[in-house]
Amino acid sequence: MSLQEQIIRELGVKPEIDPQQEIRKRVDFLKDYVRKSGTAGLLIAISGGIDSAVAAGLCKIATDELTEETGKEHMTLGVFQPYGEQTDISDSYAVAEAFNLKYRVETNIQEAVDEISLETEHSLKSIGISKHLSRGGKGNIKARTRMVAQYALAFELNLLVVGTDHASEAITGFYTKWGDGAVDITPLSTLNKRQVRLVAAALGVPGAVVTKAPTAGLWDGQTDEDELGLTYEENSDYLEGKTIGDESREKLEKHYLKTAHKRNAIPGI
Repeated sequence: MSLQEQIIRELGVKPEIDPQQEIRKRVDFLKDYVRKSGTAGLLIAISGGIDSAVAAGLCKIATDELTEETGKEHMTLGVFQPYGEQTDISDSYAVAEAFNLKYRVETNIQEAVDEISLETEHSLKSIGISKHLSRGGKGNIKARTRMVAQYALAFELNLLVVGTDHASEAITGFYTKWGDGAVDITPLSTLNKRQVRLVAAALGVPGAVVTKAPTAGLWDGQTDEDELGLTYEENSDYLEGKTIGDESREKLEKHYLKTAHKRNAIPGI
């Protein structure tokens, strides 16, 4: 078995999908997990990007159906988490409007992130290292602070925290360990980015969200494709078993091998 075949099997990506069937399967998956967990619904952080928009749409369908079937209200809570001013936060609100999210809150993470960053710099200084946090280091603090706020809300409201990671992120490890990767349930995990877009169109995600450049939103001007040096088209082709250029294939497989620790359980002895 080639490494490509091994990766595809591990991540569970299909070469083709029917978007409506995928919506039904993933909504049922969410409903079943909520029932078994005895929780009151789902929490989804809506970044303004396509992945969280698709997850929000699936969550809302799931909790609406649960409310109708059980006679007891189940909530989808949409959470907006800017760092200071977020230039595209209107896209987050557009997603909430598109799916008629009744419950939504905004938690601005700037003050908490800046305090943690300052304390970290003080700690480094105490051992003789005087430096400002790296851009990536502060970006990780942002991602993890967002999850602290999400889990605080989820605890108080008895909700499950929903993740937006999918196979095109999993293969590259393009998420923050114990940040956006720290969730209760991931309804998109076996889809690649191209398939996420197909599901988005079927759900009715706003067009501006579907077509915008994917970004983790950790610093100004950051985009996924620039940072990885790969396009999502190449990434999706690879995960569908197609042949891509040698340079891109080698880069993708290098990302996969380097980030294995993110996809594996915590080792112990």
